[in-house]
Amino acid sequence: MTPRAAILAVVVAVIGGGHLESRPCASAACASAAGASAAGASAWRAPIEARIRGGEFERSSADGTSTRGGTSPSIAQGEPRAEVLGDEVHRRALERGLAWLESAQERAADGSFPTQGARTTSAGTGPAGEVGGFAPVAVTALGALAWMAGGSAPERGPHGRACAAAIDWLVARTDVDPRSERVGFVSRTGDSLSRMHGHGFATLALAQACVMSPHTQRGARLQEALKAAVRCIESSQGVEGGWDYEPRKGLAHENSITITAVQALRAAKEAGVDVDRSVIARAVDYVSRTQKPDGSFRYALGDSSSSVALTAAAISTFQMTGTYEGRPITDGYDFLARRLALRASSGEIEGDLVVCPYYERFYLAQAMWQHLDTATWTAWWRAEAPRVLATQREDGSWSDPRFGDVYATAMNCLVLAVPEGLLPIFQR
Repeated sequence: MTPRAAILAVVVAVIGGGHLESRPCASAACASAAGASAAGASAWRAPIEARIRGGEFERSSADGTSTRGGTSPSIAQGEPRAEVLGDEVHRRALERGLAWLESAQERAADGSFPTQGARTTSAGTGPAGEVGGFAPVAVTALGALAWMAGGSAPERGPHGRACAAAIDWLVARTDVDPRSERVGFVSRTGDSLSRMHGHGFATLALAQACVMSPHTQRGARLQEALKAAVRCIESSQGVEGGWDYEPRKGLAHENSITITAVQALRAAKEAGVDVDRSVIARAVDYVSRTQKPDGSFRYALGDSSSSVALTAAAISTFQMTGTYEGRPITDGYDFLARRLALRASSGEIEGDLVVCPYYERFYLAQAMWQHLDTATWTAWWRAEAPRVLATQREDGSWSDPRFGDVYATAMNCLVLAVPEGLLPIFQR
């Protein structure tokens, strides 16, 4: 069995069982994943390989039985492992960021957010340096996710009212008209930048809110909107298995949108929505085919460009669909380790594309947090946390010259909240 086929076998088995869960790959191809590693990556990989050889992690055999050698209770029960938010400094930074988001939302007055700091003109495509603008659907979804990741829920918690207002804004902009050509699509007139990226984040936010408000009037409206949003994702999957910027089936495809769609589908299934398992399997196959020989993942099939951000996001996609081991994942982590080590030692690297640094940090945090060896997260966070804290402004916000202060603040709050494990995408 090839590595790609091994991953797909696990994905189909997991989602076919009625839920998405964390389950190590059981195939011989996954178990034997090795591959040469550069010196910069070996220090990251060696501890986990040693622990696997020692039988510390549970593995499922091909016939569905399991073997175990010292699996920690927290892993077996699906609870967040190891350290919470390092210390009170990180918690205070998160709380200040969440408070700033609420104050920013108050200025918009309708549950969304103001354009503060974002480019006044949107450019969704074109040269990387020109991409930017205000994306109200995506930004409102990210703000809601940040509050929920920090412990609030619609009408509950320190930011409950703000969270509810953002969720209601997203629900109101979900097309639930069955006669519509874009039924289920979450959009706002004049928002030319969010598109399917924004729809994926919005669906993720609706799913998380639905879990937190299942038996309320808001919960009923959420269910209707979430089911429609899921159908929109399913019906717009492209011929190759990926998604493009618009909610329609076609030949075009792009990896980062595909990854956002898979995250949304996983969260929706966790919320009790029926999700077509073949859609997820085809999407994972698409992501698998975008991997390059060096372990990185491409922007799209047939595109030569790859990045740290896309590689981290691809790894997170495999993990969210139940695959934590295998050659593609091992090679992906090796690429990340080599690239990050080069950055640390030499600064700028030719061909090292960093279009959206906060997007990169968001997916790196997920990939590092989900790594089987918790020391990987600890090592990465020890280096990254000071950068997060150093760029927070006195009022609690972060800034981004292209997509705005709300986007930057929500993304950094999400990163700070990863160890809380409250969002489906943050659960180990």
